[in-house]
Amino acid sequence: MGRFPDPARMAPGESLAAVGGDLREDTLLEAYAAGIFPWPQKGAPLLWHSPDPRGVLDFCDLRVPRSLRQESRRAGFTFTADRAFPAVIKACATVPRHGQSGTWITAPMQRAYLRLHELGVAHSVECWSGGELVGGLYGVHVAGVFSGESMFHSATGASKAALVETVRRLRALGHTWMDVQMVTPVTGLLGAREIPRREFLRRLAAVRERDGKALPLAAV
Repeated sequence: MGRFPDPARMAPGESLAAVGGDLREDTLLEAYAAGIFPWPQKGAPLLWHSPDPRGVLDFCDLRVPRSLRQESRRAGFTFTADRAFPAVIKACATVPRHGQSGTWITAPMQRAYLRLHELGVAHSVECWSGGELVGGLYGVHVAGVFSGESMFHSATGASKAALVETVRRLRALGHTWMDVQMVTPVTGLLGAREIPRREFLRRLAAVRERDGKALPLAAV
């Protein structure tokens, strides 16, 4: 019997799927394969969510603003993948964000995703300028779907540029969309949209044949 309820049986609009549990590798893999992800909150047991609606970015809908292209050229951004995962997840947890205090990327979360990275499940895309890490994102690839977890930037446009680079690499590997969990101002600007959870679960089921295959982001 699985650790998590079937999100298809959750009430429309309900997000919280489960409470408690652990961040072991097998637990996380089971959760993502079911369309569920952890979202810790201070002072509460570990919370697991499957939001309705769900945020996705269809690559055919990707929009790259002219200002972002100009910023990228001006800063001389270059990109790598899986070269600095520990630095990326630490920056995502610690870089100050407007209107936000604290972080949901707790120390146990960082350790758990570092283990997933060692297993080849969690990945990062890094944005560099002048040899300095100025932006990036990390996410996980489970059940044939790449789920973006968090982004950061210390230079204007660097997190957006890292997301655009992630899309480029995923496209080169045959993917046509990615999970962004919830649409934010940044992902919405680039074309992400909300879809009903039931549609997301149908998409997840349709790509399960990729499950277990490596995602060589660094090779493209």
